[in-house]
Amino acid sequence: MKVAAGQFAVTSDCEKNIQLCIHYMRAAHAAGVDLLVLPEALLARDDNDPDLSVKSAQPLEGPFVSALCKASAGNDMTTFLTIHVPTTPGRAANTQIALRNGEIVAVYQKIHLYDAFSMQESRLVDAGATVAPMLNVAGMNIGMMTCYDLRFPEMALSLALAGADIIVLPAAWVRGALKEHHWATLLAARALDSTCYVIAAGECGNKNIGQSRVIDPLGVTIAAAAESPALIVTEVTAERVKAAREKLPVLAHRRFAPPALL
Repeated sequence: MKVAAGQFAVTSDCEKNIQLCIHYMRAAHAAGVDLLVLPEALLARDDNDPDLSVKSAQPLEGPFVSALCKASAGNDMTTFLTIHVPTTPGRAANTQIALRNGEIVAVYQKIHLYDAFSMQESRLVDAGATVAPMLNVAGMNIGMMTCYDLRFPEMALSLALAGADIIVLPAAWVRGALKEHHWATLLAARALDSTCYVIAAGECGNKNIGQSRVIDPLGVTIAAAAESPALIVTEVTAERVKAAREKLPVLAHRRFAPPALL
């Protein structure tokens, strides 16, 4: 199947961000893509207001998602992205959704919040409590993770043990010392831990690195972007997953129990 990751700089204008998403959705569909991953926290972003993503939070039935559902109607391409959804006054959940043919077909609230490197996502964001169920796209099973989840091998392993062939990762990976190295290393490590494809889309504004990647089940980067807006497209196959697991049967060789949420 054909997959893509789209990266761009999210603006402070929600309407502009809707149009950016729709532009990438249309371009991916025109390229014959079955699965598209867009970045994290797409409602609004401002370098001078780190809380804008939460301040701009909308319910899933709000105008942002409604516009993207409308744009997805009439085709079977599945698009993954995240927005902030209100929970209690002044707070929100960082929520990943999958859209297909005009509908939301999967929802996942980010479990691991980015309270690291002098940042504190949990100050205004509520953590999710469940892993999303598998979503089938073109005959392959998709597991959902978001940004900081990448640093937790147990999550990728749990998705693989649940049947995932592909892990999708919308992200807004913050720049900083060693952070680009961490990103590349962790993407390859999670692919190898799980022997899954990993499709990661990074926001590429002034504070985030972009660098979207598609990694194959043996840790090989098969498509990549730099720091500028881009749409990367490549092919993935169930046969490659099967072959990787025959060569590197780490899932079968495990001596530890399957991970469980605390």
